Formats: sequence, structure tokens, C-alpha cells
Amino acid sequence: MFVLDEDERKCSTMPSKPEKSIEEIVQGVGRYPLDAFVFVQECLGVAAEKAHNPMTMEEKAVAQWMAHHAIGPDELGSRWDEGDLPPDIQQAIDRIGGPWRLNRHVTGQQLCWAFRDAALERWGMMARAVLTKWNMTRTEDIGAIIFALVDNGWLQKQPTDTLEDFDEVFSFDEVFDRAYRFSDDTSH
Repeated sequence: MFVLDEDERKCSTMPSKPEKSIEEIVQGVGRYPLDAFVFVQECLGVAAEKAHNPMTMEEKAVAQWMAHHAIGPDELGSRWDEGDLPPDIQQAIDRIGGPWRLNRHVTGQQLCWAFRDAALERWGMMARAVLTKWNMTRTEDIGAIIFALVDNGWLQKQPTDTLEDFDEVFSFDEVFDRAYRFSDDTSH
């Protein structure tokens, strides 16, 4: 998924205004609560930072300008090529190295592993319980949320991104339960 961190989510992930509010998407999907959607979106930022490093101040400035003007990455690239951007934005993109440097794409697998790491960091031994309460019991659930956001204009996918990218990336049993099994040996 093509993403930036939370502050820049609107500019890079929404080529146009979303069709529905996040609450309407949650209601339409009907399986996961709003908190699950919010957490998955947070994990996109974590995955993007792991894959691409944190955004520079200049990249953030361009991303914020894009959000303010509701310009998606394709339009930004076209306008940059044509020299049809405000001079300060054009120069910032030139210094960044071109508009493609704002591409913060992460794969489904990268997102799933970032999700695992973030859940364990936030909830530790309670991660599985929290996720189960949200009806999230497998990596396919992460994909379902992502593609609900894609289908409603909140995220932009690349042509190679598929829902199958989230199939069986890992077992929730393995990463959330077995990581915290304690020894029955109480003699220590």
C-alpha cells in the first residue's frame, strides 16, 4: 500500500476525496471495530518507516501541501514534470530527488510484520486478547481492513498489490501466544 505516516495519510493515500467516512467503512464491513481500522492505519506508518526510514522535514512539507490541495501522487508527478507547481514545492521536490521519492509503498507482508511488532509493543502478553476482541485472528483480517480502505479511496494500492498478499503471513498462535509460553518448571 502506498502510504505515509499518519500526518500525511490524506495526501499520499487519497488521490481524491474518500467516498465514505471511516465510520461508514467500519459499518459497511461490519466485522471489525473502528479501533482495529485505526490501529492498522498506524501500522502502515510503522511499516513505511521501517521500509523507507522516517520522512524528512522537506518530504513532510510536500506531503502536507499535497494534503491541503487534495493532490495525489500521480497528479503531483504530472505537475512536477510540467513545472506546474508553486516554486517552493517544485524546488523541494527537486531537492528530495523527484516525486517518486515520496512513494512510501509497503507490501502486505511488511505491513503484517509491522502489525505484529506494534501489537506486541503496545499490549505485550495481552495482544492476542485485544486483537481477538476486534475479530482479528489471522493476517487475512489485516488485508480485509486494508482493502476496505483501498476500495473506499482512503489508501492507494499498486497494480501488484492483492488481497492474497496477506494470506497466512504468520500464525497469530505462533507470534502472539507461543512467544509468551512460560515453563511449567517452578523449581527456579
